[in-house]
Amino acid sequence: MSEEKLLTVREVSHILCLSEKDVMDLAENGSIPAYKVGGVYLRFKRVQVEEYRKKTHSNQSIHNEISFKDRVFDFFYYNDFYILSILLIILMLFIIFK
Repeated sequence: MSEEKLLTVREVSHILCLSEKDVMDLAENGSIPAYKVGGVYLRFKRVQVEEYRKKTHSNQSIHNEISFKDRVFDFFYYNDFYILSILLIILMLFIIFK
């Protein structure tokens, strides 16, 4: 007898194209049936996740893609430290070699 492999929160988030927090919220409010392994780790059955995906995708439009403007905003929001660091290094090199 082969046992079905249960999915992790990360695997379910990739299947549903949601964040891990959203998957955990759906499990907490009962939208997706979840199982606790060892009282701590959430696991999901693939069949139930696929049923949920079909149900929600039939109710939603396909226009849930992120716009280019939002992607650019997210890029600068999450990488602002690195961008400012590079600009500061370039400015310092310009001043040193001037």
